[in-house]
Amino acid sequence: MQNYLDFEKGLAEIEGKAEELRALARKTPEMDVAAEAVALDAKASALLDELYRSLDPWRKAQVARHPDRPHCRDYVATLFTEWTPLAGDRNFADDHAVMGGVARFEDRPVVVIGHEKGHDTRSRIERNFGMARPEGYRKAIRLMDLADRFGLPVVTLVDTPGAYPGKGAEERGQAEAIARATEKCLSIGAPVVSVIIGEGGSGGAVALATADRVAMLEHSIYSVISPEGCASILWKDADKAREAAEALRLTAQDLRALGVIDRIVPEPRGGAQRDRPATIERVGVAIHEMLAEVDGKKPDALRKARRRKYLDMGSKSLVA
Repeated sequence: MQNYLDFEKGLAEIEGKAEELRALARKTPEMDVAAEAVALDAKASALLDELYRSLDPWRKAQVARHPDRPHCRDYVATLFTEWTPLAGDRNFADDHAVMGGVARFEDRPVVVIGHEKGHDTRSRIERNFGMARPEGYRKAIRLMDLADRFGLPVVTLVDTPGAYPGKGAEERGQAEAIARATEKCLSIGAPVVSVIIGEGGSGGAVALATADRVAMLEHSIYSVISPEGCASILWKDADKAREAAEALRLTAQDLRALGVIDRIVPEPRGGAQRDRPATIERVGVAIHEMLAEVDGKKPDALRKARRRKYLDMGSKSLVA
């Protein structure tokens, strides 16, 4: 069953009526409603194009959070073979919000690390809605060390509202774990490529996205804080999330112009949730191209270029 966002209510009504007509035709074949259903389909198609032709930042944030978008586990299952998950930080526990392991990408061994939000109520609770605790980032550090030791490229898939802000996480050193994961991204001699597949929230995202090459899906977001959190701080009113989204420059288009990311991966018409296989295939192409750009570079050259990339960040200007 298709899940619709608030701004898609009109589309939901039209597509719902078209489906009702087709269901009626199946029950009573003597009724000829095919022409009406086709007309409604055409109207829905035109409205879908109109809605997604120029999404504002707040609507992009809603699309980025759509529950039907493909998640990390979907990309792993489709793009990678011989997936061997590795669990735990060898210190405290295994954090299910961060999944990672060794796999093959196009028959090449790689280390894959990503946030997983879950796909239903049970798995979302188990995965803590993609909000990692310190042990999740320490697991990522352990896997990046493994990649560095064996010269394996690291592929990260980022989709998190942000790191978990709970009391236990803070007691176990959340900020320190995030900082060390970011430092590890910068210091390893293996190639690191990252894709923002949904939300890229705050340091919880940066900890896995400090890469040689960073891509974003067309309707994903990447920001220092959520629009709601920003609105609560600046205006003491979370209802001003739309204004905050405009100010944060969190869209892939803004971040590409600023030089924060390197490429935008186009989404299918109507967003990734409307054609999951096509979205996953396009992300696979982006990963292939990004790995090709950094292939063959010596570890010291990778570290130097990566460091320079982030020192230079912000030198480009975005015209309002």
